Amino acid sequence: MIKSRKHAQTRFNQHMSAALAAMLLPVAAHAVDAAAPDAADQAKPQTLQEVQVNGSRENDFKAERASSAKYTEKLVDTAQTLTVVKKELIEQQGATTLAEALRNTPGVGAFFLGENGSTSTGDAIYMRGFDASGSIFVDGVRDVGSISRDVFNIEQVEVLKGPAGSDNGRSSPTGSINLVSKQPSLENAYLGSITYGSSDQKRATADLNQVIDADSGTAFRLNLLDQDSGVPGRDVVKNKRWGVAPSLAFGLNSPTRVVLSYLHVKQDNIPDGGVPTIGLPGYTAPASTATVNVSALGSAPRVSSSNFYGTSQDHDSVTADMATVKVEHDFAGGAKLSNISRYGKTKENYLLTSFMITAANLGNTSNADVTTWTTKRSNPNFKDQENQILTNQTTLTKDFVTGAVKQTVVGGVELTSEKQTNYTVALTNSTTLPTASLYYPNVNDATSFTYARSGARTQGQLDTISAYVFDTVKVGDKWIFNGGVRLDHYNLDWTSIAATTAVATNLTNSDNLWTGKLSALYKPTTNSSVYALVANSKAPPGGTNFTLSTTASSAANPKFDPQVTTNYEVGTKWDLLDQKLSVTGALFRTEVKNEVEQDPVDLLYYQTGKKRVQGIELGVTGEILPKWLVSAGYTHQSTSVESGKVVTAGGDNQLTYTPKQAFTLWSSYTLPFGLQVGGGARFSDKLARGTDGAIGTPAYADSYWVFDGMASYPINKHVDLRINVYNLFDKEYVQAINKSGYRYTPGAPRWGSVTANFKF
Repeated sequence: MIKSRKHAQTRFNQHMSAALAAMLLPVAAHAVDAAAPDAADQAKPQTLQEVQVNGSRENDFKAERASSAKYTEKLVDTAQTLTVVKKELIEQQGATTLAEALRNTPGVGAFFLGENGSTSTGDAIYMRGFDASGSIFVDGVRDVGSISRDVFNIEQVEVLKGPAGSDNGRSSPTGSINLVSKQPSLENAYLGSITYGSSDQKRATADLNQVIDADSGTAFRLNLLDQDSGVPGRDVVKNKRWGVAPSLAFGLNSPTRVVLSYLHVKQDNIPDGGVPTIGLPGYTAPASTATVNVSALGSAPRVSSSNFYGTSQDHDSVTADMATVKVEHDFAGGAKLSNISRYGKTKENYLLTSFMITAANLGNTSNADVTTWTTKRSNPNFKDQENQILTNQTTLTKDFVTGAVKQTVVGGVELTSEKQTNYTVALTNSTTLPTASLYYPNVNDATSFTYARSGARTQGQLDTISAYVFDTVKVGDKWIFNGGVRLDHYNLDWTSIAATTAVATNLTNSDNLWTGKLSALYKPTTNSSVYALVANSKAPPGGTNFTLSTTASSAANPKFDPQVTTNYEVGTKWDLLDQKLSVTGALFRTEVKNEVEQDPVDLLYYQTGKKRVQGIELGVTGEILPKWLVSAGYTHQSTSVESGKVVTAGGDNQLTYTPKQAFTLWSSYTLPFGLQVGGGARFSDKLARGTDGAIGTPAYADSYWVFDGMASYPINKHVDLRINVYNLFDKEYVQAINKSGYRYTPGAPRWGSVTANFKF
């Protein structure tokens, strides 16, 4: 029955329907007569043709596959720990940067603040005991530059744990991170969001997808970002950036697909140099001097975690550009060809008037009134760096079937040229940097110092020719074997030019790197697996920072062999509840050798050092019940120096900036009337810092728990509102600590934000 005239036929349509029926009636009658079965046939039961409906079981948290063509199987059949963080989870949490998105995988984070007076810039990510900052990729292409990455144009973040030499070439000993960019699709969609929060947080994004021609599969997508925000709990520090990311696709519904994309991001931030560790657990006074009262300093109270010790001239200016052409073609025989070409360029200009709380830098500590105590701003930290990358990657995938054996072979070549130029910046006058009040610093202290490029610079160019092949063999429906091998021929040219003489020092390093992996996987059921994996990776001298050195103790000395990492992993993966929930578990051991160590007898340096990371990692991702989503992970990792000197300030035989235990959880539930509520918890065990001879500073950053909450409600079909509250119990904790222990980055106190999401 028609219950609304909204869907009733108009009078014109009724007349047209009657006329068409009269015209077609003779034809229909003739067709019935010709096809009419006899009485016997009518009595027979009629069999309808089977209709199969295949639908995706993916939900907002659980992904089925990784994006790379090198991973031909579903995640449940991939024999390695590989975590995929989807944009829906990132959006629920209100995460805006890569560092925030990585909170969804346990034990991965920006725990290292920097060396002494220097401060790490960008995504200084540690993973399973090692720095993974040089192993960040965008769509499978290395992303150079130590910058903070925004996720406004990111579809998902893929975190691969363990060596990935055969997949990506030189990489971190313990994994890599791949950001998957948003691409055009054949569905019109117009999305946007506006966020306002504590510390004057302001952010707006837009995600617009327009089908230009459905028949030819042409579509255009545009992602936009504008943000001007303070940092909760920190004075002066600011994150200001804008970005634009257009992409144009052709042939989305055809065998040949072409996507042209461009990314431009401009940042104008005020960097964070942290606060002194005075008063933190484990802090004691440095050695007594004429200006330092040890007793007073050792019992001094903590400084405010909001203090900013820089000057009004501090800045972090970043310009990043990335142009990409991606072509895919499906051959009639089932083979698939993929080619991606990219040119990227990142420029960063940075100044942080940093500090070191040494006895020599402190003043007036003999005075009982702590408000009179001072510290020198003694370490202007400059960075003037330009990174460029030009690459072309071609991958061919082909399936073969021989009886009960099915094979998928993936082969490819990569041609990549990377260049990094560092300009030396120095003060151009002899003016002393203004002294800061230790407890009440003022960013507006009068400054008259000037600076400029000194004329000195270094440049490193790393050219790599790579070839790889992977073979996945399925034997029946129970066994999957995978093997891969990669050859990288690299050549690194490094030049250092002095400021005064303009004399150049040139060093070169060239070699062939062979890496590989081998795994066996057994499927107890269709949607589960048990596997074992062995894989390796290699990092040549200068391969992570484009720098070579003649210093005898430097791992960047060309005389040394590449650092070699071997990973062993056994694990299991289960897709449960109609494949809506993924449960994973893995035991792993990673061994890194060829570390440079000094012989105590002849005092020469040899590659006898060896480090080890081993442990367990568990994960749960997906839908527990309809509308109840969860993403959780736990890791327990034991680290040690198997051969070589201890690297921690506390003297414990473990690796730095690596929590022994870590846990992450986020869960949300949508009520029948549309209200979505959610929350999460994060735990990080204590962090051991590095050692450099500093006296009195904390050797560890304490463990902590942090809890977050979220609520979202659809106002109508076009608008929904989301409230996020972070650090619900206002926990004070150390997010990152520097090598000397003089400075730390405080964790954000309780803060909140409100976001309006729009969709049309």
